[in-house]
Amino acid sequence: MRPISYVIPANEYRRERWKNGLGWTREIVRYPDAADWDWRLSIAEIEQDAAFSSFPGIDRELVLLRGNGLRLRFDDGEEVVLLPPHQRHRFAGERGLTGELIDGLTHDFNLMWRRDAVEAELLHRPLVGPMLFFAEPGVRWAIHLLAGQAHFDRACGLPPLWAGDTALLVSGEGRKRFVLEGGGEILAIRLQDKRSDGNG
Repeated sequence: MRPISYVIPANEYRRERWKNGLGWTREIVRYPDAADWDWRLSIAEIEQDAAFSSFPGIDRELVLLRGNGLRLRFDDGEEVVLLPPHQRHRFAGERGLTGELIDGLTHDFNLMWRRDAVEAELLHRPLVGPMLFFAEPGVRWAIHLLAGQAHFDRACGLPPLWAGDTALLVSGEGRKRFVLEGGGEILAIRLQDKRSDGNG
């Protein structure tokens, strides 16, 4: 059984088919770990132009991690191009769209959350010194290290982060401070439970 807060090494991500079977994704974490999750982090491996799966009731944010670019062509006529380094776009999961590769395959960080259950905010930040994250009942953080190396202060009891790893920061009871130090780039995702029962 995992501790409340933990690090997920990149080599432990679960590779599985997209919901529509047209591609592959590496699932980082889902909460709760069930079919009817409230939020989910994954890395989509897009190897060919393909329709995205439909996720009614889910909001999404996609960040280009690797590759020369991805065009999101929505069924309603909107087009969004994600270019390196790390452009991103937020959209409703029930919108029909096709992902079109610009020049070769891409890997794309995929944040999904159930809009009636969770508020999610994704931040892209350089890591050039200590950063503080505060988890509290109903609020947790997921930290994905895009590049570089990082470590938490000893009081956190967490192992170091290497490029591609993800840390999940949860308070348990009360408020807990996490100090992250190192050099590189991170995606920091703040996840607030709209239905919090006070247990973090």
